[in-house]
Amino acid sequence: MRIAKAMARAGLCSRREAERWIEQGRVNVNGKLLTTPAFEVSAKDKVLVDGKPLPTAEPPQLWRYYKPRGLVTTHADPQGRPTVFDNLPEGLPRVISVGRLDFNSEGLLLLTNHGALARHMELPATGWLRRYKVRAHGRVSQADLDKLKDGIEIEGVRYGPIEASVESVQGANTWLTMGLREGKNREVRRILAHLGVEVNRLIRTSYGPFQLLDMKPGSAEPVRRHVLADQMGARLAAELNLNEVADGMRAERKARNAKRGGSA
Repeated sequence: MRIAKAMARAGLCSRREAERWIEQGRVNVNGKLLTTPAFEVSAKDKVLVDGKPLPTAEPPQLWRYYKPRGLVTTHADPQGRPTVFDNLPEGLPRVISVGRLDFNSEGLLLLTNHGALARHMELPATGWLRRYKVRAHGRVSQADLDKLKDGIEIEGVRYGPIEASVESVQGANTWLTMGLREGKNREVRRILAHLGVEVNRLIRTSYGPFQLLDMKPGSAEPVRRHVLADQMGARLAAELNLNEVADGMRAERKARNAKRGGSA
């Protein structure tokens, strides 16, 4: 398989990041510095990334994480700001994020150890709705929000259909709920600024079928593999061996429970 795909499957990074790492001279195959991502590797090849062997690919896993405000969704920030990956709860393996949340945004961020899974979940074609709870300074009418159902173009950028409604008004602020499927950079903030209000708090409450619920900022919870397999669909679940892993875990639990019952 292509080297970038092998690195993503090992949970090191996404394919796009792998290509950048190769360009930066961080990848070595069989003692030779790799200069192009157009390179096929097999289990027999010795791959080193930053001088360390490529990790054994782990079964795909997904976590729900409550990203607090004031963290950058990147592994390293040129400005030296604190990052999500420097502030994760103990016990998590090396993970990558499914998409991003802005520095000043908070709420549900999905994390995974599997690059192919992250890439699939990020695709607009997946069609998953992202829901946000938004506090904005100013007033916006429901009539103006209803116009977003057909999408909107702002400064040459076309945004797709958006579900939006006014939830409450508190002093100078308006609380809104918004749902969108594309998740372009700073989409919610730019659209509401276009409508004359300024976002001062933005919380993502769900990403497709996965919800923030009552999680606390900075906490992370694993998504059960059988749930993940169900949500990915039969084709992708089979491609990622999700059903096989989930069935194996069920068998292990059943064996442990039987052993406990027998020794009681």
